Amino acid sequence: MTYSSLEFKKLTTKEKALKLNMDESIYGTMAEIGAGQEVASNFFKAGAASGTVAKTMSAYDMAFSDAIYGPCERYVAEERLMSMLDREYSLLNKRLAFKAKKTRFFAFADTIQTVNFKRTIQGHGWMGLRFQLHPMSQTNDLVIHVIMKDNDPVLQQQALGMVGVNLIYGVHFHNDPEEILISLVDNMNLGRVEIDMFRLEGPDYHHVDNRLMSLKLVKNGLTQAAMFGPDRKALQPSEALYKKNVITLRGRFRPVTLVSVDMLISGLRHYKKEEDVDNDQIMVLSELALTDLTDGGTIDENDFLDRVDVLCSLGQNVLISNYQQHYKLVNYLCQFTRNKKKGLIIGINNLERIFDESFYEDLGGGILESFGDLFGSNIKIYVYPALSRKDPTQVLTVKTFKPKPHLQPLYDFLIKNNKLEDIEAANTDNLQIISDDVLTMIQKDESGWEEYLPSKVSRDIKANHLFGYKGKMEQDNED
Repeated sequence: MTYSSLEFKKLTTKEKALKLNMDESIYGTMAEIGAGQEVASNFFKAGAASGTVAKTMSAYDMAFSDAIYGPCERYVAEERLMSMLDREYSLLNKRLAFKAKKTRFFAFADTIQTVNFKRTIQGHGWMGLRFQLHPMSQTNDLVIHVIMKDNDPVLQQQALGMVGVNLIYGVHFHNDPEEILISLVDNMNLGRVEIDMFRLEGPDYHHVDNRLMSLKLVKNGLTQAAMFGPDRKALQPSEALYKKNVITLRGRFRPVTLVSVDMLISGLRHYKKEEDVDNDQIMVLSELALTDLTDGGTIDENDFLDRVDVLCSLGQNVLISNYQQHYKLVNYLCQFTRNKKKGLIIGINNLERIFDESFYEDLGGGILESFGDLFGSNIKIYVYPALSRKDPTQVLTVKTFKPKPHLQPLYDFLIKNNKLEDIEAANTDNLQIISDDVLTMIQKDESGWEEYLPSKVSRDIKANHLFGYKGKMEQDNED
């Protein structure tokens, strides 16, 4: 990533607002609901705001908001944000048509809920910009979801105002999408806000893959987890997982093998039999940990896209997280699904790691503290078998697993309380498949690797030359 010379010395929020105000080609409106007109106020305080701001408005009362933007079920939601952008940009374009030949129009909007008086609600909201990069051109959209971490509503409002200025400034003065993303938290202490959804689209950004931008949110520390759906569109986790029974398969998916698919299908079959699982409200996640995407401290973005291309083609919702340890992932999911039954599908080798006390040396309560987060909620772990490294004829399962003697009572407690369960319907004929070996065969163009993958996956790898495949494309004769 190359930063512009302008950013060798980062501008303050006030300097950014003033620079926008002084650019006669940038002109638009700002509509803010829920946290005061914090973004607009930065432009007014900077001076010369009439050069940028055509109109500001707020509509706090629901009746007024519905009269302006139409009725909606939830006011702090993407649906409301998009209706705000639609209306405000339409009015701008209609009423200021005489400026169109020399002006890059924009409409900014946000709908926010700040922390309440009793501190029982976390501040969060949606923020978006519809904008032109050139006069008379088609518009682009940038939409983000922001979580405010300050414990004071005034501080949250200040942080929101800074993010809004950074957003408007970023699209007008940065060319690199990742630079725009990183600049959203300029001039802020780390941890004041979290941005867990970022979507940039439009004719000027046809090259942007928002799945990659989700990865960059996690990689750059703007959030601990980000999500996208099988249609490749970025999802906001709390909305996507709201009131869902979530079952998660953790893996490297490099590539998806017959074992990966069987883990998901057979684990899901067990999960659906649970009494407290609503089969109509199940959300299946394929989760990739950032550590599993890193090689030598760097992330190969093409390799990442190869993996998620396959997962998306198989209809999977993908979660990217910075949670190497299972208990941290479960703790994250509990934010959105605390009262719902959750499922986690792992291999037996991961069960060994869960009972490895060396992983919890940084916790004051050690393994017991981690188990409180991992097993304390309404969760069940489904364990997929594996062949023994010492004796390939032996199949390792929950029943054969032996923790260290002093941890045996803890293990027995989990079994008796229905927290761990063998995936008994697993296809043990495929347990000899190792994804790293299959990857090597693909990259060396060795024959026979196709038999270890679902047919659709092998076709996709050949058609799109994924994972370093260099062989010839095969004609797909299926009608």
